[in-house]
Amino acid sequence: MFVVFAGSLVRGAGTTLPTMESHVVPIMTTADVVVALAVPIVVVCLVSLIPEPARRRFMAIGVAGAGATYLNGGFGPWELVFCGVATWVAYRGLESYTWIGVAWLMHTAWDLAHHLWGNPILAFMPSSSAGCAITDALIAVWFLRGAPSVYGVFRHEGVVPAK
Repeated sequence: MFVVFAGSLVRGAGTTLPTMESHVVPIMTTADVVVALAVPIVVVCLVSLIPEPARRRFMAIGVAGAGATYLNGGFGPWELVFCGVATWVAYRGLESYTWIGVAWLMHTAWDLAHHLWGNPILAFMPSSSAGCAITDALIAVWFLRGAPSVYGVFRHEGVVPAK
């Protein structure tokens, strides 16, 4: 079976499966953008309170859970494939902030796909997947920089990434 997200699903000699439902891509408001930018600041401040190595392990579990948020997101079996790959990457994150950052970037890409072609992460908020993409990308940057505690910076300890 060949899958083309922009077109139809084709199987065998001339048998066509249903195409993906099209939908209107929601527009983000200024409030949506402000919230999407504020959430990662709050997350980083709260997570910085957790001492190492519990912070890394906690966030690896958190990103694994985030990988399952779209299991009914409109992409059928591809949702399960994504969840499986995201779980494996999150597992690698138990020992590495880089892998946690990669998992958040994967989730960012999945958010964008759902914003453009699938179902929003929150049914009552049509632009929620786009907002989640912004939030996830910013959180990923923090992890790819080693997830330093923001409180160490305020104590003039400099930006020393966690191990």
